[in-house]
Amino acid sequence: MYKIISLFCSIFIFFAAQAQKVDTKDKVALKTVSATDSTKKVSAVQDTTKKESRRERKKREKAEEEAKTPKIFKDSTRLAIEAKTVTAWKRSLVLPGWGQYTNKGLWWIKVPIIYGGFTSTVLVFDFNNRYYKELLDELDYRFTYNQKKNPAYANASDQGLISAKDYARRNRDLMVLLTVGLYGLNVVEAYVDSMLKNRWSVSSEKVAFSIRPTVLQGPSNSFAFNAVPTMGLKLSMKIK
Repeated sequence: MYKIISLFCSIFIFFAAQAQKVDTKDKVALKTVSATDSTKKVSAVQDTTKKESRRERKKREKAEEEAKTPKIFKDSTRLAIEAKTVTAWKRSLVLPGWGQYTNKGLWWIKVPIIYGGFTSTVLVFDFNNRYYKELLDELDYRFTYNQKKNPAYANASDQGLISAKDYARRNRDLMVLLTVGLYGLNVVEAYVDSMLKNRWSVSSEKVAFSIRPTVLQGPSNSFAFNAVPTMGLKLSMKIK
């Protein structure tokens, strides 16, 4: 009987030891799996951080900077003044003189001057262009047939005609540049005039001019024996 009880105890202890070994192996396996999962999570976080592109980083930094900087909003009056200023030069860019008409003031003097300038450059361009073609045709005829074609240039030498042709061509090209410059000046004048009227006050109430007669003293050196005072005009400007 004692032997049977001892045998059962030995069997129980053996199976308990085996179960404990299995549990220990399972715990070690679970710990290994947990460590692997943690490593994967860290790697995933690192991969996510590395995947941020340069453009995304700049965008994020810009958003953070804007969040720190307080926003300043313009009032409706300021926006209306800026829109009026922009409108003037844009209209002159589309049609010369339109911006001057928008600014009012002396537009009835400025617009005729602008279109008078354009008319002058076009007329001078046309004259020099016709003169250039006429001289070029005469030179081509002389070099081709060794004869003079136009009686008006019968006494002109070949070298003289070449110089006149080059002169006409330079004047023609100069008129093109003057036309472009006049167009740009029209836009600049509209912009400056709108800025002075809408953003700065340059009215006559701020600046006062006065002209009055005065006596101009003669030179004070010892060589001017007959120096006498002379009458003149004195211009004064007063800024209020």
